[in-house]
Amino acid sequence: MCRIGSIKSKVPVHPSKALHLMLPQQEGHDNSGFAMVMQDLYGIFSNYKDKPLLSLACTQRGAELVEDFMDSHNFVQLAEWIPVPNKQPGLDIQAMPYYIFRNYDYPEHYNEKTPAERETLLLDIRLALRKLLEDQGEGFVYSFWPDVLTLKEIGDPRDIATYFRLWDDNGCLVAKSIVAQCRQNTNYDIVRYAAHPFFLQGYTLCANGENTFYTKNKEFQKSLHHGYIGFESDSQNFLYTLHYVLHELKWPIEYYKHVITPLPFAEIEAREDKDVLQAIRQSLAHLEINGPNTIIAVLPSGEMITCCDSKKLRPVVVGGDDTVIAISSEVCGLNEILPNRDMSKDIYPNEREVVVINNDLEVQRWKQ
Repeated sequence: MCRIGSIKSKVPVHPSKALHLMLPQQEGHDNSGFAMVMQDLYGIFSNYKDKPLLSLACTQRGAELVEDFMDSHNFVQLAEWIPVPNKQPGLDIQAMPYYIFRNYDYPEHYNEKTPAERETLLLDIRLALRKLLEDQGEGFVYSFWPDVLTLKEIGDPRDIATYFRLWDDNGCLVAKSIVAQCRQNTNYDIVRYAAHPFFLQGYTLCANGENTFYTKNKEFQKSLHHGYIGFESDSQNFLYTLHYVLHELKWPIEYYKHVITPLPFAEIEAREDKDVLQAIRQSLAHLEINGPNTIIAVLPSGEMITCCDSKKLRPVVVGGDDTVIAISSEVCGLNEILPNRDMSKDIYPNEREVVVINNDLEVQRWKQ
């Protein structure tokens, strides 16, 4: 079983806060890995928020391949942060030789391109880099997007944090949005790409649970978009459906819930919007999910959302104060990082709603 968590803050916070949110839940995960996606970055990345940031782990040869590829595609390196690891003996981590977080400027001929064209470029470059490193076994590329940093590693979360010095809050690595999980995807082969959270064109998602419609989702999604690849985890289906509904179809967020957990036909018949809901069920039936699960997602707008399966078989709680709102699989995570919050205002989302946290930290509950 997974445990997931996220933080959305009015002021930049350090990854150690996300670790403190997750570690009290350790009985619900197996300490096999740690992964996080940080968005709305500050600290060392403050001056490059509109420039794409490449996050990768690789060998020395992999680093050379990436540099040659980016040079040949006219990307100009602007800044770089390479963590200086703490290599104390006895750490449980399957570390790669290099971890690189590098800002680039767009190729000059993209200065006049539309935002959509830039989005496609960044996706295509990431996919090409992934294939380049994957084919030669030289590394992993997790994200290539403005104001987004992704780290994924195998091992004990505490030791991973020690290795990357994530316990040291020196203001260098901070963000207003962090999504994290302390587990590798042990239902399948242990590969870094399978670790939550997943990222695609501004959309971040992690999940706690299972999707027993994985094969049905996968076969349909492979035909929908060239960015829907890998499928190392059944939880990637949630991300791809989120991206498809909001980015490709451009539907409002409330319809995402109707796609993944549609209402029974009898209930649809009684609603004023039955024609729309019936059309969704008929056209996107292969994107319905099944099984016990809860998701946390971040949208390109910065909004953070959470929702559950149609029977609410996995826990989740939302709580916070005037500065920070957090989502956690278990309330003990909130108690650790927000001990002085008004607990009577905690929200335990039900099976028929989407909880949305906007950029002013207003919490909205949208009924299905």
